[in-house]
Amino acid sequence: MARDFYEVLGLSRDAEQSEIQRAYRRLARTLHPDVNKDPAAEERFKELSEAYDVLSDPDQRTRYDAFGADFRRVGADVDPDAYRRARAYAGAGAGGGRSSGWGGGGPSTGGFRYSGSGDDVDLEDLLGGIFGGRGRGRGGWGPLAGSDHETEVEVSIEEAYHGTQRTLSISGPDGPRTLDVTVPAGVVDGQRIRLRGQGGQGSGGGEAGDLYLVVRIAPHPRYRLEGRDLHLLMPLAPWEAALGSSVDIDTPGGPATVTVPAGTSSHRRLRLKGRGLPNKRGKPGDLYAEAQIKVPTSPSAEERELLERLGKVSSFDPRGTR
Repeated sequence: MARDFYEVLGLSRDAEQSEIQRAYRRLARTLHPDVNKDPAAEERFKELSEAYDVLSDPDQRTRYDAFGADFRRVGADVDPDAYRRARAYAGAGAGGGRSSGWGGGGPSTGGFRYSGSGDDVDLEDLLGGIFGGRGRGRGGWGPLAGSDHETEVEVSIEEAYHGTQRTLSISGPDGPRTLDVTVPAGVVDGQRIRLRGQGGQGSGGGEAGDLYLVVRIAPHPRYRLEGRDLHLLMPLAPWEAALGSSVDIDTPGGPATVTVPAGTSSHRRLRLKGRGLPNKRGKPGDLYAEAQIKVPTSPSAEERELLERLGKVSSFDPRGTR
């Protein structure tokens, strides 16, 4: 059984949206497969991404709070109180020693009835109403909804930033078919996109299931992704790092300028706020440019002379404490 989404994020059920986002970012930093090489980390990261995807969406969170693990298959018009009563009645009937509360009924009576304090409740009617007539009725089993399917779709970091289109080939009872889907801007690795009615076909007039696209972001030669934050290496000449400079860089969102403070050493990270992956439901990620100081491999005679002069006059000791 899947873990409770709130438990996955380590939150109480009354957590604020800002708490949900902070919990996801904190856990994603330690569980992301690029950082954590434990084979179990990838599955835990997928679980984390699904929990965040649901709880960060107010509509999905409301349905999850009402219906729990069944929130994707319970109809949109189902009353949560009626659903809970049906589950409670079904559980009472399944338990040993509770047979006195149930009246036997054949095809002519419409099935079982539960007799509690107050009026009798027709469990078949109640369950049938909740699950779209899928309870057992006078004519046998009613309509059965199709199963939900899941498939992965790989996108580049640029596509995750801007959004993209994909054409999927899906097999079905009537042969293969193609489906054009939109991957929205700002998706993160492991995020699930729901395509209503594109899963398995129902039977007996039942609705089709849903298709879930699990986003996988491909490795990139220039950028590294952590959650929504982008990381890149920024090569600097020694004098740019020592004296300070402005460096133009390319980002998925377009050109940007990084101000390099004087005295910057290798591995120093400079942040461009909000230049990571966008987020339609909250704050965007940031971009971190990591300084990487490079030296000329074949200096000219003049460059060598200047470097030698610098070595003679400078008191800087890179291996000391000064």
